[in-house]
Amino acid sequence: MNQERVAKILLAPHVTEKATMMGEKANQYVFKVAGDADKGEIKTAVESLFTVQVDSVRVLNVKGKQKRFGARMGRRKDWKKAYVKLKDGHDIDFMGAE
Repeated sequence: MNQERVAKILLAPHVTEKATMMGEKANQYVFKVAGDADKGEIKTAVESLFTVQVDSVRVLNVKGKQKRFGARMGRRKDWKKAYVKLKDGHDIDFMGAE
């Protein structure tokens, strides 16, 4: 897989209370990923970008909510989320700036 594709797979870390607790307790991290990405591509992207070893990847599609935009009803976009579990001894530090 080329570096251009790797850069487009992981869109952002998904930082919530639940995701933070999972990172501390279960060594799992949550990412917002491209809609056409599969588990193998996500695993390769995380391993190459953060230099860690991935144990498993779980993927789910999040449905967009119905929202009011002014006088009209609209719908937010659907998006894909990936739960990445790292092997023991590996860690991702989002706050460490280098």
